[in-house]
Amino acid sequence: MRNKLELRTRSAQPSQLPIKSAGDVATWKTITIGTFAGPIRLRNELDGLGCNVGGQASEILARPAFTVGSHKTDVELVLVTPAQLGFTPDTVSLADIYARARQLGFELAAAEVGPQLRIQYFDQPMGEFLIIGMEPIKTWSGEPIILNVANGGAGLILIGQDGRAEAEIPATSRFVFTRSHQSAPGAEFIDQTAAILPP
Repeated sequence: MRNKLELRTRSAQPSQLPIKSAGDVATWKTITIGTFAGPIRLRNELDGLGCNVGGQASEILARPAFTVGSHKTDVELVLVTPAQLGFTPDTVSLADIYARARQLGFELAAAEVGPQLRIQYFDQPMGEFLIIGMEPIKTWSGEPIILNVANGGAGLILIGQDGRAEAEIPATSRFVFTRSHQSAPGAEFIDQTAAILPP
C-alpha cells in the first residue's frame, strides 16, 4: 500500500526543470477568497464539510493575524517545487524558497488561501501535500506556522507546519504561490494607492 501511495505521489509531481520566471508556469487552479464574514465562519464551514483541521492550523486560524478578505476575489494559484526554482540540494530553507519565488515573480498567498483551497479542492489525490507559500502566523506560544493542504489517506485535512525562516524543506515539496499581478494581501491598498499616484 505504501509503495502504491509513494508511486502515485511521485507520478503527480511536476517537472523539476528550473523555471526562469512566473510566466513559465501555467495556472494550476483559480479559487475565490473573501466569501466569509470572518475567520469563525470560515472555520465553521470547514467543520461542516467534514474537513479535518490539525491543532496548529486550528490555532493560527483563531489568531488575530489571520484575516479574511472583505470582498470576493478570484486568485490564480500555481504549483512549484524548490527544485523548479533552481535549488539542487535535497533540502532548502523556507527563507531561500520565498526569496527565489519572489525574484521569479511569484507572490506569497494570503493566509485565507489555505482554508479556502481546502474547501474548494475536494478531489485532491491521496498522498498529496501542498504547502501554502504564505507569511507565517505565530501560535499563542510564538511558534511561526504555515499551512499545508493535504490528503494523507485518512481524509481531507488542513494542517500546520514549521514556518521558521530556517526550516528545511525537501526540494521536491510542492508550494502554492500566486502571481504578482493577482490579488494578494494588501492588493486593495495597492490599487487605491495606484489610483491617486500620477502615472
